[in-house]
Amino acid sequence: MAERGKIITIDGPSGSGKSTISRRLAARLHYTYLDTGAMYRAVGLLVNRSGIDLDDEADIQKILEGMDLQLLPGDGDTRVILDREDVSSAIRTAEMGMVASRVSALPVVRKKLTELQRTLGLRGAVVAEGRDTGTVVFPEAELKFYLDASPEERARRRSAQLREQGHDVDEKEILAQIKKRDKDDSARSLAPLKAAENAVIIDSSVMTIEEVVNFMLDQLDKK
Repeated sequence: MAERGKIITIDGPSGSGKSTISRRLAARLHYTYLDTGAMYRAVGLLVNRSGIDLDDEADIQKILEGMDLQLLPGDGDTRVILDREDVSSAIRTAEMGMVASRVSALPVVRKKLTELQRTLGLRGAVVAEGRDTGTVVFPEAELKFYLDASPEERARRRSAQLREQGHDVDEKEILAQIKKRDKDDSARSLAPLKAAENAVIIDSSVMTIEEVVNFMLDQLDKK
């Protein structure tokens, strides 16, 4: 087992398998799984419900100050409790993914959530998953991974996941949304989506979940 106190980061685009793999890696190591993407989706849901214009950072700041956001272990995805309401399912739609991408570009949102994520990471023994955990949130992380897959494979995976949840899915629309989000996340000036300079890059397009997790464990053992 890896030494406790370490932080492992797993960044990458939407649909690359980060959540599933991060959760399994954390379980194998007996680490805490920190789903930063769920936090941005929760803020996106909060802003969307409030009817606040995304250009109105003063009002967004106000609702962030009063926000009660908790992440709890779940059987599948992380359970997300927003102002005492379980919004775990509500934040996992494609629409909320696009809203999350937009709010994540706002300095006031990134500042608030980065501070919260760093607080959660202080205890160590954390697998942090997101888009800037290795570049911005935990630049001192012991080991960093950047997990990728082709847009077509990511669209296929996301569509299958949504169908299992009972949603009607247009895979072509999902693919278009993934490509747009990749472009938006990579082009933003604040904490853009990119691999950390010292990250281990993994293309999971033709790898199973277990193969990726075992590869990560091998890299950790080499450390």
